[in-house]
Parts: sequence; structure tokens; C-alpha cells
Amino acid sequence: MQPDGLIPAAQTNIADMMSPIHLFMQADIIVKVVMIGLVLASIWTWAIISRHAIGFGRLTKANDQFERDFWKSDDVDRFYEDRGRDDLPSVKVFAAALSEWRRSTNGKAIDKEGVRARLATAMGATVAAEIDRLGDRINMLATVGSVAPFVGLFGTVWGIMRSFTDIAGQQSTSLNVVAPGIAEALFATALGLFAAIPAVIAYNRITHSLNRLEARLNRFADGFHATLSRELDQER
Repeated sequence: MQPDGLIPAAQTNIADMMSPIHLFMQADIIVKVVMIGLVLASIWTWAIISRHAIGFGRLTKANDQFERDFWKSDDVDRFYEDRGRDDLPSVKVFAAALSEWRRSTNGKAIDKEGVRARLATAMGATVAAEIDRLGDRINMLATVGSVAPFVGLFGTVWGIMRSFTDIAGQQSTSLNVVAPGIAEALFATALGLFAAIPAVIAYNRITHSLNRLEARLNRFADGFHATLSRELDQER
């Protein structure tokens, strides 16, 4: 019969051996490098996610409010003087269109079709530039999501190779010999998934939000283009 407390003590020892810190400390230097890289990638991923989650939400609300105020305005020039310096995507589209409008209609002879084409080009280019600016660094999420599992798998393979080396060196297949290498190998796999899964989800979500914003900006550009086109028809 085993003395009292032996089994709980053994369970405690096993729990300590399976802790993330212990698994990291006992890992091979190559596996440690893999683990550190995956942890840093995860931190970077969450930093990008947090930045977009907070900043993009505020920007979208402010952008929607600007568009509502714009369509209620009766004087475009005065509205530009009041709101034309705001750092919002719709403001950039609005400013680009108004700037092109002023340059194109400044002369005596006005090429109406040319003005319409230049307005569309100016607003389209601004929409694309704003989406590119807002989508900066999200490609990092796609990279982490696709690469991290394979990096973790590399750590897994290396850990298993170490286990086989320990088996050959000690000529034993007991759990005490095999378990440490297998545990650290699986831990590397877990870290790879821990970094990859949030990155993939966030990349898809942010891409969807950017696509919706791009569609909204294009609708705003089309509406403003139609307004300026009607104004152009009244020009003599």
C-alpha cells in the first residue's frame, strides 16, 4: 500500500513539469527560438488587432457622421472650409474632388466630359489610397496565419527528433525518457496555433470591414460626382 500523499505529490510534480515555463526551460535551443518567435508573432498580431479594433471603429463612426452632415449641407464651399481639414477617408475624397473641380472649371472653355473623367479618376485614386493606408500591416496577419503553424510544426519535428536521440542515448523507451521531448514538441505546435488562429480570424474580419468601407466611399464618390456633374450641366 502506498503512503498517504504519494499520489497527490506525483500529480503535482507532473503538473509542474507540464507548465509552459517548465516546458520552455527544458526545451532544446532550437525549439526555444521557435517558441520565442511564435510568442513575439502572437504579441504583434494582437497589437495589430487592437489597433484596428479601436481605431477603425472610431474612424467609421466619424466618417458616417461626416457624410450625413455633408448631404445636409447647402453650401459645398463653406462646408469645405469648416470640415475640409478632418482626417477622414470621406473628407479626403471630398477634398480631392473639389480640388479637381476648381482646377478644371477655372478656365473659360470647359471640357465637360473631360472634367467628369478627371473627377472620377481623382476620387477613385483617393479611395484606393485611403483603403491602402487603412489596410497597412494587415498583411502581417495573413503571414502569421499561414506561416505560424508550419513554424510550430518545425519545433514539433525537432522536439520529436530530440526524443528519439534520448531514446538511443539511454537505450530506453520509458515515459520518463520520451515525455519531455514530446511535451515540448506539442507545446511548440500549440504556440503555432495560438498565433495563427487569431491572425486568420482577424485578417478576414478586417478585410471584410475594409471592403465595406471601400464600397461606402465609392457610393459617396458616385453621389458627389453626380452632384458636380449636375452643376457642370448648368455651366455655359
